[in-house]
Amino acid sequence: MEKYRYFAFISYNSKDVEWGKRLQRKLESYRLPSTLCSKHNLEKRPIKPVFFAPTDIQPGGLTAELQERLKAARHLIVICSPNSAKSQWVAKEIEFFHLLGRSSNIHFFIVAGEPHSGNPDTECFNPVVDELGIPEILGANVNEKVYRWPWLNKERAYVQLVTKLLGIEFDSIWQRHKRRLIYSTVMWAISLLAVLAIILFAWQANYPRDVEVTVNDSFVNSELLAPENIIVTLELENEERIDTVPGLEHLVMFKNIPAKFFNGNVRIGVRCGSYLATDTTVLLEEKLNVAIRRDPAIYGDVHFYVKDESGEVAVPGVEVEIAGIKAVSAADGLVEFKIPLEKQRRSYAISSSAALMADTLYMPCNPNSVIRLK
Repeated sequence: MEKYRYFAFISYNSKDVEWGKRLQRKLESYRLPSTLCSKHNLEKRPIKPVFFAPTDIQPGGLTAELQERLKAARHLIVICSPNSAKSQWVAKEIEFFHLLGRSSNIHFFIVAGEPHSGNPDTECFNPVVDELGIPEILGANVNEKVYRWPWLNKERAYVQLVTKLLGIEFDSIWQRHKRRLIYSTVMWAISLLAVLAIILFAWQANYPRDVEVTVNDSFVNSELLAPENIIVTLELENEERIDTVPGLEHLVMFKNIPAKFFNGNVRIGVRCGSYLATDTTVLLEEKLNVAIRRDPAIYGDVHFYVKDESGEVAVPGVEVEIAGIKAVSAADGLVEFKIPLEKQRRSYAISSSAALMADTLYMPCNPNSVIRLK
């Protein structure tokens, strides 16, 4: 038997290059069943090497190098499509192989178009086939609708080509190949489902969730202003999330918090006008409650100076009463005391044995608040 360098040479048009690459991979990796290897004295992977121009040389005219490749190939495989049917280079390769006396080793692999359609836009066979009188062998057609699934029809076409190249009956390989395909597909589907289940579990475990924070006043005093412009800060490792709401009736919302932070400790802070700053560690859940506490100094620290009518001279020893608490002005006229949170108001009525120019003290006091005598 004549020794050839290549088992097959693939002839194609550049627009069908992906089909050529795919066919080369499929043929060179095809594994023949062991029983058929023994029966036909073939190797496990009998169809290699397969020459395909992009992996060796760029196709052009029939250069001396390309002619040598054709001479060194036992079979010629023509990728048939309307593209190759119009290609002069495909025609030259078919013609050259025919002149070598190997017409019976020319095989057609149809990837698009129709055989003998009579329409140049759909014809898949190059006219040189008829011109040279090459005996027509029914080509393996990837688009032949034998089965419901296109991928199975493509596999059938590959096996058809393999059997023609090896001179083996189609059914002896196809039934075995089909069973292996079905088994592989089932196992692939099972593996895919397992992977999807793992991904779904991981996705659920790591799916970002929203955190809803309710801010509560730990001691409600309806006489004082309600909290406004509440700023809530959530610290997540090196990231800080901030949300602001106008009042307690509004929920603070932090969106898309990574799942890894849930059920772990995070820091949360609240800032709001006349309230003490809150900075605490909580176990992160989808719904959180954070209590805030008023700063008792804002409306509870009373301090003012008692001065004469001109407001220039401090008057000591003046007794005043505010919210039931009595105090006497010091030597510098200063009056100061604290009112407990439950009795705090935004303004207080002032009474005194002395005649005062004002009978109301508005809170909060400033450092230079003054009550003048009449």
